Amino acid sequence: MNENIQNLLHREHLTLASIQKRALAFLIDEILLSFLLVIAMSDTFSNAKTMQDIIIVTNSYLFEYLLMKIVYQTFFVMQYGATLGKLAVKIRVIEIATLANPSFVVSLNRAIFRIISEMLFYLGFLWGVMNPTRQTWHDKTAKTLVVNA
Repeated sequence: MNENIQNLLHREHLTLASIQKRALAFLIDEILLSFLLVIAMSDTFSNAKTMQDIIIVTNSYLFEYLLMKIVYQTFFVMQYGATLGKLAVKIRVIEIATLANPSFVVSLNRAIFRIISEMLFYLGFLWGVMNPTRQTWHDKTAKTLVVNA
């Protein structure tokens, strides 16, 4: 682990969130956002007659879904230091430099790179599993850590 980060965590009595907690928070957020999308598109889905129609409808709303994920991640991480999933498992995101909730720019950066990581077969998340500070690509680019709340 980076010695500066290790010293910072020790000095501030912070502990890194486990991979299991982060994965559970991710799952909660994905289920919540998917549920919201289905509700928002319920009229469109009800008109779909075949599986192919459902796939076409889903694909036609991909941009809106990605935008919704970016707005969700940016707002909650900036405002509360955590998404609803992270709040549920009692973890939060902090900026390494300030130890506070990430700013708007940092939260937006983190949200965008999170989407990029998802599009690249979740490689950025895998990076976090193998990284001693558990920083994913979106944590690295935003200079953030996920710690226990």
